[in-house]
Amino acid sequence: MSALGLLGEIADVGRDRVRGGYSRHAFDPAEGELRTWFTEQAERRGLDVETDRNGNLWAWWGTPGPDALVTGSHLDSVPGGGAFDGPLGVVSALDAVAALRAEGFRPRKPLAVLVFAEEEGGRFGVPCLGSRLLTGSIDADRARALRDPDGVTLAEAASRAGFEPERFGRDDLALSRIGTFLELHVEQGKGLIDLGSPLAVGSTVIAHGRWRFSFSGQGNHAGATVMGDRHDPMIPAAAVVAAARRVASKVEGARATVGRLVPRPGGTNVIASTVDVWLDARVTGEDRVRPLVDEIAGIAGEAAAEEGCAVQLSEESYSGTVAFDAGLRGRLGDLLGGVPELPTGAGHDAAILSGHVRAGMLYVRNPTGISHAPEEFAEDDDVERGARALADVLRNLST
Repeated sequence: MSALGLLGEIADVGRDRVRGGYSRHAFDPAEGELRTWFTEQAERRGLDVETDRNGNLWAWWGTPGPDALVTGSHLDSVPGGGAFDGPLGVVSALDAVAALRAEGFRPRKPLAVLVFAEEEGGRFGVPCLGSRLLTGSIDADRARALRDPDGVTLAEAASRAGFEPERFGRDDLALSRIGTFLELHVEQGKGLIDLGSPLAVGSTVIAHGRWRFSFSGQGNHAGATVMGDRHDPMIPAAAVVAAARRVASKVEGARATVGRLVPRPGGTNVIASTVDVWLDARVTGEDRVRPLVDEIAGIAGEAAAEEGCAVQLSEESYSGTVAFDAGLRGRLGDLLGGVPELPTGAGHDAAILSGHVRAGMLYVRNPTGISHAPEEFAEDDDVERGARALADVLRNLST
């Protein structure tokens, strides 16, 4: 079955009837259904499937061992995300393996398709959680204590789904098996539209991170409390939302976004007691993200003090600038006929792995230029081109 056919098979899994698009998160029923589906598809292609200590799925062609060629992506999504972000890389890998088997090819080194857990951070807030745990880039105790919006910890959710969270943490055995990791992904911007190319090789990922502003004030009655008596944490929270756009607009190559804001208790006729605001900040160039966040934090502190509120700032994740392996980039470009190289502002598991193994990325054109939304898309012809390109690369790199 082709990559397009495989995408069609999971088209109804995790549909979000409220937001539109898909909501597929770590250790929830939709993600569990996708894990079962992936296992069945991999086994049909003669692959041996195993789950590592951090909940990542590996499907092996050949005996697991050192210097393996590994490809894959993730199956989870942001809340209300698109159909291609993550799954395209997984289905293209399965399609490529099937094509290589059909032509009688046998890799000279172990080859695996890898599905990472919780890449988006859509449930527990930390992106690329499966690859961060694998590489030891996040403390396992901290990860186990992460909570979803309903207050369920990662450890609790994993246990309920049949995993062993006490085993979470750096996995030297799994990491030592990876010789090269290659991730195919739908492009999440307009780069390939502007270049007029269906494919590109990833060059860099800009520095990025997530921060939480926690404002506390005095909850009270919306009708009985006059304006001068209020200590409303929503006011400094609103200042962060406005400052994110204003500050980032002054910095070349910067992007700052508030995509989540949670007031408590959340009643329409209630002045909030607390408000949590999550800031996503990204800037091209090293050592430029935190100064941007510091400027926004200064504005938040001034607004909180003026309103008689308190604020705490915590860093939830951070990834520095990543340049993918230059030798691999050059080889991929040559194998694919000189396709362009493309930088991105989006984070990926390949970027987390790049500090530990040789890693690279392939992008497939997105004609809408929209991602993390239902309008995310890839043309059928480009999906097929991507799967064929991945098969060609795997054939070459595994000999």
